[in-house]
Amino acid sequence: MASLLALPVLLAAAPALAADPAAPQISSAALKAAPVADLVKAVDIPYERFTLPNGLTVLVHTDRKAPVVAISVWYKVGSKNEPRGKTGFAHLFEHLMFNGSENAPEDFFTPLKEVGATDANGTTWFDRTNYYETVPTAALDRALMLESDRMGHLLGAVTQEKLDNQRGVVQNEKRQSDNAPFGLIEYEEFETLYPAGHPYHHTTIGSMADLDSASLADVKGWFRDHYGPNNAILVLAGDIDAATAKAKVEKWFGAIPAGPAVQPVSVPVPTLPAPIVRTVQDRVATTRVYRMWAIPGLDNPDYLPLQVGGLILGGLASSRLDDALVRGAQTAVSASAHADVFAQGGQFIMEADVKPGADPAKVGAALDAELTRLMTEGPTADELARAATSFAASEIRSLESVGGGGGKAATLAEGLLYSGDPANYRKELEAAAKLTPAAVRDALAKWLKRPVFALTVVPGNRTGGGEARGGDAALPTAAPAPVVAAAAATTVDADRSKIPSGGDVPTLDFPAIERTSLKNGIKVVFARRSAVPVVSVRVSFDAGYAADPKDARGTTSLLLRLMNEGTTSLDSSALARAKETLGASINGVGLPDSTAFELNALVPNLAPSLDLLADYVRHPALDPAELERVRAQQLSTIQSERTDPYSLASRTLYPAIYGPAHPYGYAPTGTGEADVVKKLTRADLAAFHARWLRPDRATIYVVGDTRLADVVPLLEKSFGDWPSNRMAPPVKDFSSPIPTPAPRIVLIDRPGSPQSMIVGGEVIAAKGTDDTVTLRTANDVLGGDFLSRMNTNLRETKGWSYGVDSAISDRADRLIFRIIAPVQTDQTGPSIRELQGEMTRYLGAKGTTPEETALATQGSARELPGAFETSGAVLEGVAKIETYKRPDNYYATLPARYRAMTPADLDAAARKIIDPSRIVWVVVGDAAKVRPQLDGLGLPVEVMKAE
Repeated sequence: MASLLALPVLLAAAPALAADPAAPQISSAALKAAPVADLVKAVDIPYERFTLPNGLTVLVHTDRKAPVVAISVWYKVGSKNEPRGKTGFAHLFEHLMFNGSENAPEDFFTPLKEVGATDANGTTWFDRTNYYETVPTAALDRALMLESDRMGHLLGAVTQEKLDNQRGVVQNEKRQSDNAPFGLIEYEEFETLYPAGHPYHHTTIGSMADLDSASLADVKGWFRDHYGPNNAILVLAGDIDAATAKAKVEKWFGAIPAGPAVQPVSVPVPTLPAPIVRTVQDRVATTRVYRMWAIPGLDNPDYLPLQVGGLILGGLASSRLDDALVRGAQTAVSASAHADVFAQGGQFIMEADVKPGADPAKVGAALDAELTRLMTEGPTADELARAATSFAASEIRSLESVGGGGGKAATLAEGLLYSGDPANYRKELEAAAKLTPAAVRDALAKWLKRPVFALTVVPGNRTGGGEARGGDAALPTAAPAPVVAAAAATTVDADRSKIPSGGDVPTLDFPAIERTSLKNGIKVVFARRSAVPVVSVRVSFDAGYAADPKDARGTTSLLLRLMNEGTTSLDSSALARAKETLGASINGVGLPDSTAFELNALVPNLAPSLDLLADYVRHPALDPAELERVRAQQLSTIQSERTDPYSLASRTLYPAIYGPAHPYGYAPTGTGEADVVKKLTRADLAAFHARWLRPDRATIYVVGDTRLADVVPLLEKSFGDWPSNRMAPPVKDFSSPIPTPAPRIVLIDRPGSPQSMIVGGEVIAAKGTDDTVTLRTANDVLGGDFLSRMNTNLRETKGWSYGVDSAISDRADRLIFRIIAPVQTDQTGPSIRELQGEMTRYLGAKGTTPEETALATQGSARELPGAFETSGAVLEGVAKIETYKRPDNYYATLPARYRAMTPADLDAAARKIIDPSRIVWVVVGDAAKVRPQLDGLGLPVEVMKAE
């Protein structure tokens, strides 16, 4: 292993933090890590496999840690299968398959919500479409009935009205993505790297024109040709065994006839005929320099050394690009490299955000130079080992969840779909551990010495939008699907006359909370979770952004950035290498009411990881030279927030409703204002660290595969000798009065925006320590859930938005009620009117119905076991118990509380707290098109220019 670097001599002269003489100092010897091969052995997903006569392949993995089962269905169809004139069809059909089937005509989320499904979603990409949900064990029949019904009994429920609605939703999803800074770069990438007619040339979301032209006959034909059981993989993972799974799958899926087989698609890896250099303008804060190449996919063994090469070049915290451009020359505020790998192709991408004042051409040349050096010399053995450790650690962490987009079920399905082997994850990890420097060097040289697409994005007005992009008129026309011979069903179809019951509300097995204190008084709160060999640790201080001095907003954020750049014994690069050597994730996290330092460690490396965490927290170097670098990064972030529609709206809303003097009355990201951040000194940050990050304000949370008796000695060694601060404990000042509400619309002009971002909010008469369970349940009905009134209106009924949400914030002191609604530009005013109307109706004559009450309360009660499946979720739950002064059995009492709630309870809670007449609305959009729509809403309008 490369030796850990000592800090430059200049640190010895830097002002010291509060004395901490007893604290252990980190050395290379203290960071001995478990071999990568041992980590790989810990990754195991045993499974059983069977195939139905209709071709449906089923994988079953048993994991009894929680009474839940993950269902994951992967179809072998994606945007690469789309013919000319039908770009975006795979993604459009993903949406349609959530809108009800012949025997379950309601929105797919309604029967899932009733049984407390978690991680319920669907996604489409170039090579596949997948659907997944995790349900209580007793609700498995319901979930299987729903999945089988949309596989075999969908088309009778697909109507012109549903098609038109979801077409609008998808088009607003496209506008929302296009509207973001750098939102058009995906088009540049795929249209340039892949020639017209190539299956990866067009984007998955497709073109507006093709979506507009989709007829009902078109979409029904698309379904018949692609979504048969023989083109699907079904994975069941969790509280299930193979025998039970087989009986249930045969019952629900066995009678569905096979369909035409999805035909293989030729996807060659193209080479540009010559380098392409292009500069485009966008509404961005900083110039970004890209280098892009098309590369092979999972069907070529070169993908793995390319991925690992990307980690070494620009994926690890200690990457070569970070060391050369960000830490070294300091010409970039960030730099990265990675390989996006698909089934039959992919892209290798290098990028750097140019530091203001630096020359983009020189930054691009530096990217090229670092790549050339790596292609020539190859990585060191130490770099390769750290990359392999990070690779393995990431896989281990992902397997704590049985379902979702990246848990055990998805891992098995992905392996089978792309590589023909559900256990391919293990082969991949073993291959990564055995990679040689020469293999990485040679793969990079083979693929990245070809002509490059060099793209530079500079701040400025866009010369065009994404409305006319994303399609491909050169694609081949649709070929007739193979004829499938009719076959007699081998299984009698299940009774689909009614949707199966969800069973009884499952018992929540929330782990027991144990407490103790270290010898210096630091509180330790522990809960055991042993599903995977990882431990999550959070050292939390009662501080947060609310502790920032009123004249120094942004202090916490800048301090956390600087603390990540080294300790008194490890400089920035050495600290990054130490974390990677251990496979540990260590980060400082700033929240409104707490400042926390989080560690996710592999059990074999827990002791040295805790020592490293202690060094990180107790001995930050606060190097003056690094301060200037991270200051530039924070200033760049502030500028970026001013170009992003949602961030810009939030930065405007919070001071408007809390008042600029209130601790919560500034940007919710905590980054502060540029003129303040420019003036903060190392002494300011050191003083804040000494005043607020001290043992008597700390609580250490530990959740994972260990025991309290085993972890306390490790914590005593790392934190137990931290001397107490003799200064009087500081107190956050929440005395600043909340201003009298001044309802209005603040319109921030962002010319050319294809969509308007609407954010509304008010400070409510409630605090985080209050009992808000009933209020939050009422908000689920109004706007806090996918099935809420607001989202149903603007997304599912009108198709004006990709999604609308309302929420009650999480704060220790005064909370806010907040609404977020990105909508198409020509419906901005009508959307605000509809949102006002939904609140007026809900808080007035049309309060909560019994059906809405049952859906919100039963769903919330049933989803609790799935909500606390991972150690991270448990840690967050335990932390909220401490922070908001709740009893240890808080979550165990919730099911009974939900059962007792009535419509009158929800109405009373909402009517007491939510007042639409107090809401301040912020709209970020094209004022020329939006301003006329705001007349008649009964509110004064202020127009501001976006910076």
